[in-house]
Amino acid sequence: MTIASRVPVTIITGFLGAGKTTLLRNLLQRAAGHRIAVVVNEFGSLGIDGEILRGCGVEGCKEDDIVELTNGCLCCTVADDFLPTMEALLDRADPPEHVVIETSGLALPKPLLKAFGWPTVRNRMTVDGVITVVDAPAVSTGRFADDPEAIAQQRAADPSLDHDNPLAEVFEDQINAADLVVLNKTDLLDADALARVEDEIRRTAPRPVQIVRATEGKVDPAILLGIGAAAEADLAARPSHHDAEDGEHEHDDFESFVVRVPEQQSVEQFLTLLQDTARRYDVLRMKGFAAVAGKAMRLAVQGVGTRFRHEFDRPLSVNDGREGRIVVIGQKGLEASAIAKALGGTLVTA
Repeated sequence: MTIASRVPVTIITGFLGAGKTTLLRNLLQRAAGHRIAVVVNEFGSLGIDGEILRGCGVEGCKEDDIVELTNGCLCCTVADDFLPTMEALLDRADPPEHVVIETSGLALPKPLLKAFGWPTVRNRMTVDGVITVVDAPAVSTGRFADDPEAIAQQRAADPSLDHDNPLAEVFEDQINAADLVVLNKTDLLDADALARVEDEIRRTAPRPVQIVRATEGKVDPAILLGIGAAAEADLAARPSHHDAEDGEHEHDDFESFVVRVPEQQSVEQFLTLLQDTARRYDVLRMKGFAAVAGKAMRLAVQGVGTRFRHEFDRPLSVNDGREGRIVVIGQKGLEASAIAKALGGTLVTA
């Protein structure tokens, strides 16, 4: 089977809160009737991104076109979760014309690329392209990228210090794998800051990479699909910090948990509470849903550090109740009980 006759797969990667789900939702809304299947991989036990996509009201997008995997990072569980999912999609009576995989914000793309060499899928699928979504303001402030000069100065001052930054490694691996970088949230930076971020990306990338600027993840599908990279056959050009590792890698540097929160009195008070909690406990990412007094719609919130976005995304059903759920993600050592208390909620233990 030639590459042209294989089902193309697009992998969307990017750090926590970069805007991957927003990019994907916009893509689905402009799919023009093409049969696109979506595989969403979450970090954490609450499937927020899958719910957002299913609730986006995309015409022609069926419930079983969105497959949600929450049993672990795809780059670690390809044999258990990813491969059976791909095989099931290919074996459907109406197989998709294109598959889009949204990885978790902590996933390393390269192990996933290697999985396309598996005998059951290598002759039936090809990786059309790896799209890395970058949070422009986050990179601009150094949140997800190291300053090489600053690290050199620190090491010179105290050689005994270990300055490895797992956040930077994830960021770099995602850039290294990219065929296309979508620089998102560009409306939040001025021209000089954007130029500096683009320079940072080009210095990080091991080869020339196209960069597209975007706001709210709005990119023409013609740019995102049809890249034709056959990335699974080009692994050597996509170096990873974990190339020397055999098989799985661990996410021991990060942890997540879910907090059940009560009905909120106002949107503004809830956002302030989230921001204050993120700042106090150095939370990387918070996302989820809540009910607001007097409102029949569900409030969806997405936060990166102390920056939050929100919208009323769909009507609350009888089954929803008035309690909300917030996923909290951060580096290992988060004070889960204290964070839950700060949010006025309780930890979800099962």
